Amino acid sequence: MPKTEGVLHFTIPVKNLDRAESFYTDLLGFEKVGRTDRIVFLRAGGDFFNLTYSANPITLNAEGEHQIHSAFRVTPEIYEQTIKTLPQKGVEIFKEENRESGVFVGRSAYVRDPDGNVIEFIDLKRAPART
Repeated sequence: MPKTEGVLHFTIPVKNLDRAESFYTDLLGFEKVGRTDRIVFLRAGGDFFNLTYSANPITLNAEGEHQIHSAFRVTPEIYEQTIKTLPQKGVEIFKEENRESGVFVGRSAYVRDPDGNVIEFIDLKRAPART
């Protein structure tokens, strides 16, 4: 069994690369590090993720749900800034929660990108320790 060192990147499927790139860079503030005709490469802190054109239907959560999502850690200050500025930019925060127990503990805010993918911003207070 291979012992991994971490996650290099993950992929968020999208239907329109230009629209998705604008949303993730201009509205959410991620850094673009590259682009091909089918993929936009983005940086989140020291990690990476891709926006990839999908010809297949994008799997969405049921209305009002958020189980299928991508989560990004932010500082307490950036969390406060995020929940104030995103609605001003027309991005709806459809759920906020403050988890005080569970696997990942902290304040979370959830938004949807233009394709309906759910994005979580979390002011992470506690995560499982390494074993």
